[in-house]
Amino acid sequence: MFTIGDFARHGRVSVRMLRHYDAIGLLRPAHVDPFSGYRFYEAGQLARLHRVIALKDLGFTLEQVRAIVDERVGAEELRGMLRLRRAELEAAVAAATARLGHVEARLRTIESEGRMSTHDVVVKHVPAVRVAELSGTAAGFRPEDIGPVVGPLFTELCRRLEAAGAEPTGPAIASYEGSPDGGDAILVHAAVPVAADFRGGPDLAVVELPAIDSAATVVHHGPMDDVMPTVQALAHWIDANGYRSAGHARELYIAYGEGPADGWVTELQEPVERAATGG
Repeated sequence: MFTIGDFARHGRVSVRMLRHYDAIGLLRPAHVDPFSGYRFYEAGQLARLHRVIALKDLGFTLEQVRAIVDERVGAEELRGMLRLRRAELEAAVAAATARLGHVEARLRTIESEGRMSTHDVVVKHVPAVRVAELSGTAAGFRPEDIGPVVGPLFTELCRRLEAAGAEPTGPAIASYEGSPDGGDAILVHAAVPVAADFRGGPDLAVVELPAIDSAATVVHHGPMDDVMPTVQALAHWIDANGYRSAGHARELYIAYGEGPADGWVTELQEPVERAATGG
């Protein structure tokens, strides 16, 4: 048998923790000296201790831990539970990392206020284009809402085009529509220009993306997660030059790929019209 100190060292836990587990009935000593009150543990109890620590570290409450270990869950079943819990924690970490990235992007937007030159904005006519298109719905128009929707749409669109033996004839385009019910949801359209003789198929719609008579355009360099400073600069330019927005901006992906997103080049094309002036 081991003294409580020796058992704590072998289990890589504190004596205080072992005393607490004893007090709540989670891990009783194998023997308690009736005269001195000293606790003694057997080597076989290390297996239960390891289960308790692993489950506790994975976020289970002590009550949940007690229920699991008292049911004498087998090693394979316990391994499966721990793998599932690990996957949940990894997903939570990924989500927290993504949220941190979005916060940092907003901070960069704030830090860049007033720094971007407005001379890069050009008002021009954007012609209609024939495209193959897939659509989906995003919860809102924030980059963190749009990204998880538009990316898979383009991946699937390219897969279907390849299966149909069709080649894109120009840069990919993302366009957006507000929710018909006036809510926050955004209809996302992922589109790729196609040849005039390509007719699409049952799983691939071919439509004409209408022209924009007057679009305020600006080129954004870098990942779309960092687009907010460019969007903000475009909004300031529109307001300062006697225009008003007439719809969601399209995104023309001039340069992008599998490499670092720092090399991406995207033209934002926001429909505008002259703002009414007071009489």
